Amino acid sequence: MRCTDNNSGRYGYTEREWARIQAREKAEQKKQRKLIAAAVILFVVAAVMTFAVYYYVIRSRDYDLTQIYNKSDPVLGVGTTVNTGNTAPSFAEDLCVADGDINVQSLATDAYSAGLFDLNGERTLYAKDIFTKRSPASITKIMTALVTLKYGNLEDIVTVTPIVRDIEVGSSVCDIHEGDILTLEQLLYGMMIASGNDASMMIAEHISGSVDAFVELMNQEAQAIGATNTHFTNPHGLTDPDHYTTVYDIYLMLDAALEYDLFQDIISRHNYYAEYSRTDGSSVAVTWESTNHYFTNQAEAPEGVVISGGKTGTTEDAGACLALYVKDMYGNPYISVILHAGTKDTIYPEMTELLSLINA
Repeated sequence: MRCTDNNSGRYGYTEREWARIQAREKAEQKKQRKLIAAAVILFVVAAVMTFAVYYYVIRSRDYDLTQIYNKSDPVLGVGTTVNTGNTAPSFAEDLCVADGDINVQSLATDAYSAGLFDLNGERTLYAKDIFTKRSPASITKIMTALVTLKYGNLEDIVTVTPIVRDIEVGSSVCDIHEGDILTLEQLLYGMMIASGNDASMMIAEHISGSVDAFVELMNQEAQAIGATNTHFTNPHGLTDPDHYTTVYDIYLMLDAALEYDLFQDIISRHNYYAEYSRTDGSSVAVTWESTNHYFTNQAEAPEGVVISGGKTGTTEDAGACLALYVKDMYGNPYISVILHAGTKDTIYPEMTELLSLINA
């Protein structure tokens, strides 16, 4: 008997036929549920297997680095660092190094010691007796300036004391006098530009309370930057048998001082105008002129080389000395140093020839 009850949803099927239809639908739904469950299980198994392969096969081949990356490391780095007994190993990284003379055949110089250092390339382009101890004359003032910039307050008002007279008669001075009132910054410019020995004495006394205490600080700072073949007995460089340094140590001092923007400004000046007062209230106006012949048009640098600054020095014992900070046509920085050349007239042609190696 056919069912005709439309509300039952059987649409003319007999009860037996309708029961079979419902049974097939339930069986199909059960089958679909099993397929979905199987797919989920397969996905979970695949994920677990993938993780297992990564963890036990791939990741197990990784090695942990047990030390910080060092570009000079012979295994993990990109180069090697040459260690010498003349430089402290802890300072060798990021510095130009050498273990003896370099490229000496390329330059005929009568100077006792000379060096040319490529700061960006960390290369020593020329080296002649750069570890031999020599009198540095006023090149000493690079370290005096470095200590001043590190420990001094450049805005300090300084009243000049009799200490400024405690120097050799006839040595280079800023011509400051007892009772003059200047800033520490003005004294620093006068010391570096006019090579004032009187200014260096006043700076030393002001910062450390005594010249001897300041000189001790200079020696401590020299050791701290790796200038281990250096010993100072004064802040200006006048001759003393226990006052010495090397070309390489001067490179280290100048390189450290160049970290101060003010130092770069000071050594780049061709002159410096200063106004200060006397103890009686009267004013003084003076222009200190550079002692660097490259800045006074008495010497000419090689083509493509720009003289950014430096320090001169001359005594009978030290001969003519010169330390320069220069740049090539692309702005790459270099330090060049000559110690114990014959005279001021001969050192500049020799320095120009040394600087020509930058473009060689």
